[in-house]
Amino acid sequence: MPFRERHIRHFKTLASIRTPRVISAVAIMLSVGVTTALAFLVFAPWVQTSAGAGIVTALNPNDRLQEINALVSGRIVEWHVREGSAVRSGDPIVRIVDNDPLLIERLEAEKQQVVAKIKATRIAEKTALLDYDRMKSLFEKGLSSRRDYEQAQIRVETLRTQVADAEAELNRIDVTISRQSMQIVRAPRDGVIIRMQSGDAATFVNAGDVVATFVPENVERAVELFIDGRDVALVRPGSQVRLQFEGWPVVQFSGWPSIAIGTFGGVVTAIDPSADANGRFRILITEDKTASNPWPDERYVRFGASARGWVLLEKVSVGYELWRQLNNFPPEFPAQSGASS
Repeated sequence: MPFRERHIRHFKTLASIRTPRVISAVAIMLSVGVTTALAFLVFAPWVQTSAGAGIVTALNPNDRLQEINALVSGRIVEWHVREGSAVRSGDPIVRIVDNDPLLIERLEAEKQQVVAKIKATRIAEKTALLDYDRMKSLFEKGLSSRRDYEQAQIRVETLRTQVADAEAELNRIDVTISRQSMQIVRAPRDGVIIRMQSGDAATFVNAGDVVATFVPENVERAVELFIDGRDVALVRPGSQVRLQFEGWPVVQFSGWPSIAIGTFGGVVTAIDPSADANGRFRILITEDKTASNPWPDERYVRFGASARGWVLLEKVSVGYELWRQLNNFPPEFPAQSGASS
C-alpha cells in the first residue's frame, strides 16, 4: 500500500475532502487563457504604423484652389457667374470698365496723333538726309563750311531720335489699349466658382485685386498628412498608407490593415525635408491604383475634407508592440536601415 494512502486512512476527514469541479475548471481555464495570451503576444504579428491627420488636396499645385484677379483697374458692371457656377475654359466671369467710359476712344485718338507725328517726322528725316548728302558733297569740294556740314548731320540725328521717341510712345499707347481692352475676366480652365470676392456696379477694383475664387475640375487628388518627427525617418516614398476620410464609416485596426473596414489605400509620394512650426513633417499621399477599393468619388470626398492616415511600417509581435508603447520607444527600424547604420 502506498505511503500516502496508508496515512490518509488514519485521517478520515482529510480523505473525504475533494477539490470542487468548479475550481478545477477555473484553474484549467486560467492556465489555457494565460498560455494562449502568452502565445498570442509572442507569435501574433502586428504592423507598426505612424498615424497623422491632414486634409484632401491636389497633387499638382496648378490644380489647387486658385484666385482670379482683375486684369485692369475699374468698376464692375456685370457678373456672368454666381457662386457654385460651373465654367469652361474661356467663359466670361466678370466685366470691368474704367471710370472714364470714353477712355478707349481717347486712347485711339491719341494713337492716331502719334502715328501722324511719326509720318511727318520720317518725311522730315528724309528731307534732312538729302540736305546732309548735299552739304557733304559741297564740303568735300570746298564749297561749304564745316559748320554747315555738321549742322546738317545734327539735324538728321535729331529727327531720327524724334522718330524713335514717337514709336516708343506708340508702343506705350498700344499696350494701354490692349490692357484696357481686356476688361472681361475669363475662366483659365474648366472648374467651379466657389467664392465671389467683389460686389456689384458700386465696387471699384484695382488691377490685381481678387474678384473670385476658382477650383479646377478633373484633377488628381492627394492627401497631405502631418506625422511626428520621431517617425518621419521610417517613412519612405512608396510606403503603403491606409486612409480614413471625414464622414466615411470605418472600423480601423491599425496593426491589422487587412481586416480594416472603410479605409482606402494610398502611397507616399513626397516627404517635406523640413518640419512645420509644430515640429510635424508633411507627407503627400496619392491613391494606390493597385488597391481593390478606389477612393470615394469627389462628390463624397471634396477638397479640404479632413482625413486621417496610418503609414504602414515594420511587422513585429503584439507583445513587443505593447512593450514599445509602454516605454514610449520609436517604431522598429527597417532591417536594411539598421544594417547600413
